[in-house]
Amino acid sequence: MRPTKEQAKENRKRILETAARLFRENGIHAVGVDAVMSGAGLTHGGFYGHFKSKSELADQALADAMQGALAAEPDTLTLSDFTGTYLSPEHRDHAGAGCAIAALGPEMARLPEKERQAATDYIRARIARMEDLQQRQGDAPDRKKAIADLTSLVGALVMARLVNDEALSDEILAAARETVTAA
Repeated sequence: MRPTKEQAKENRKRILETAARLFRENGIHAVGVDAVMSGAGLTHGGFYGHFKSKSELADQALADAMQGALAAEPDTLTLSDFTGTYLSPEHRDHAGAGCAIAALGPEMARLPEKERQAATDYIRARIARMEDLQQRQGDAPDRKKAIADLTSLVGALVMARLVNDEALSDEILAAARETVTAA
């Protein structure tokens, strides 16, 4: 029995959300279609009714996750709030629910140019959002600082996840938070 259009839409949404989480947790190349479909509570056979390939799935899942992260931010967000949340132990410890760039940046950089478009669009939008956050705190927008702050945030999160010493990890997060939010 074929699913209704509404069921198919919900299934696709579950597949995309599951794939984005699993890719961020384990890496794109480490996650197979079977794992995604199983995680979404569906059978492998239904995959090709939604996507032509795993590559198409990865592209759409990560694009949705990145755009969703931007859309979920309240208009009242401050640079300090964003930095505190981004460089928190909770974000560090839950890559599957966090920033796709920090979780998958090096892997995404090796994808074909077309498949990196969503990341490029997200980074452009995130830089613009960083400039908005500067304005909200009363500063003039400064693109260079916005780029430097964003790279500091992503780099700090990557390093904090990398080290096997929790105290050092916490120190990395705290140092970056202090540096980015300093006037």
